Amino acid sequence: MSSLVQRGLQISKNLIFSAFLQRAGKLLGKPFRVAVVLREVAAKLDDKNSNKGAIQQLVDMGRTLVALVSAYITGSYRQIDTSTIIAGLAVLLYFLSPLDLVPDFIPVVGLLDDVALISWFISKFAEEIARFRQWEASSAASASGTAPAPARSDRSLPAVAELGHS
Repeated sequence: MSSLVQRGLQISKNLIFSAFLQRAGKLLGKPFRVAVVLREVAAKLDDKNSNKGAIQQLVDMGRTLVALVSAYITGSYRQIDTSTIIAGLAVLLYFLSPLDLVPDFIPVVGLLDDVALISWFISKFAEEIARFRQWEASSAASASGTAPAPARSDRSLPAVAELGHS
């Protein structure tokens, strides 16, 4: 297990993250407010779009997490535990918040706790994320009336060791 994922695990057990879990649980019943959060996270991820390597992998995973929560909220994808969605939404809220264990305004270091928490989420829920991506690909193929395209390498789950180690 990489040190980044271990750090994310530590953050996930922190009282500050517990507050984000509670907030996510309350937000889950308010689809409009979740949609606002998802738009804000997507905008924050787009600001990082010029980076490559491990950062780009995390941006892609963050976008997948936004899509997963969005599909759950709209009711189009429900083959996942509600607790996983709450954890994912909490990770997004934590990522969005400027006030967390290491404030985001501190250059580089401020985003490391966010990256660690996303890495932990990816590691813990890799199978569920992979199932969602498969559903997403088959849904897109059904909508267009074509056979599903083979999985693209940039949409496959990165190895945990790749995250933060490029």
